[in-house]
Amino acid sequence: MTLSSNQFEAQPESNTTWKIKLLYDGECPLCLREVNFLQQRDAGRGIVAFVDIADRDYTPEANGGIDYETAMGRIHAVLPDGTVIKNVEVFRRVYEELGMGWLYAITKLPIIGAVADWLYGIWANWRLKLTGRPDLATIVAQREQVKDSAGRCRLN
Repeated sequence: MTLSSNQFEAQPESNTTWKIKLLYDGECPLCLREVNFLQQRDAGRGIVAFVDIADRDYTPEANGGIDYETAMGRIHAVLPDGTVIKNVEVFRRVYEELGMGWLYAITKLPIIGAVADWLYGIWANWRLKLTGRPDLATIVAQREQVKDSAGRCRLN
């Protein structure tokens, strides 16, 4: 099976109630603002499974194989069939599932979608700096330093 850049060969989630699993950075104030808005729209229905990649218990195996560094570089989501999506497609799908698809509908057009992904890429590259955080390499190195022998992060 040949996989596109938006897919990861993974086993489908069994007995899921969610329609999309959103991987987000819980240490990013702007990301948290968006997630809080989306959680309000989800209203406890469980349509979106929200997964904080900054959580010390985050595991790639449970999240489409997306490791911490990859997830920090661009937004990702996992569909119940195991397909991994990223960039603006994540927002488009989450908003569609929550009944607000019209907000991102225009990004389905090829040229506009490509421009939206390009603009999102610029935002993603500057996100850490704009929120007053170290660069990605530093954050990943700091995370590695606090790992114990079991491979889990511990609180300092």
